Amino acid sequence: MIIIGERINGMFRDIAKAIREKDPKPVQEWAQKQEAMGAGYLDLNVGPAVPERVPAMKWLVEVAQEASKLPLCLDSTDYDAIEAGLEVCKQPAMINSVPAIADKMDRVFTLAQKFDAEVIGLAMSEEGIPKDAESRVALSMELVANCDAYGVPVDRLYIDPLVLPANVGQDHGPEVFETLRQIKLLSDPPPKTTVGLSNISQGTKNRELLNRTFAVMAMACGLDSAIADACDEELVAAVATARVILNMDIYCDSYVDVFRNQNL
Repeated sequence: MIIIGERINGMFRDIAKAIREKDPKPVQEWAQKQEAMGAGYLDLNVGPAVPERVPAMKWLVEVAQEASKLPLCLDSTDYDAIEAGLEVCKQPAMINSVPAIADKMDRVFTLAQKFDAEVIGLAMSEEGIPKDAESRVALSMELVANCDAYGVPVDRLYIDPLVLPANVGQDHGPEVFETLRQIKLLSDPPPKTTVGLSNISQGTKNRELLNRTFAVMAMACGLDSAIADACDEELVAAVATARVILNMDIYCDSYVDVFRNQNL
């Protein structure tokens, strides 16, 4: 499983302050920390820190790239901001995200084709997040069809079945696992999968334990990546261990260190 480091987000006070004051130091420190811990991508989200998201995203991309070689995941509901960020990316990036809504898919897959970007697609529609796996899979198929129609390789699409907090949507968990299994049957090659891992523990106690447990269970169902806390050492160790058990990586006594160092 690829960890997409979640920490460069304007929802965090230090990053919000850095964006407002154009101070690159906190952004670059978190970029380097997450890369050192084994993140495969850096998620960049300007959040609500500034009213002008377009220049903020462009600045965030530029300063993150000065500190890290990792590819970027540009996270915003403002597609003008994402386009501005894509224009200054030094390597192909990931767009986070697009729901299965026609006009939004038109915009995002056009950007993906233009900039050779990967896309996170959300298994949701105008009606919101469905409860059952069958409806999530149907929306996933809409995302796959639109991805293909715009000439974006389907294996550059990451479908997020959308995780709800365990304390308010506990019955969604098994539906997410079943969705992950069925997504792998939608096409050949199949789309990839991702989740916002911290969503499972939002508003709960024992957040780290919930996150780690959900991650390894989801990996057994076909989860390819997660937007997560790359600096949670036990999460990284659990992911590395699950990769060995699932025969994704070759066992060696230092396999956790190997996983952390794979992008260095």
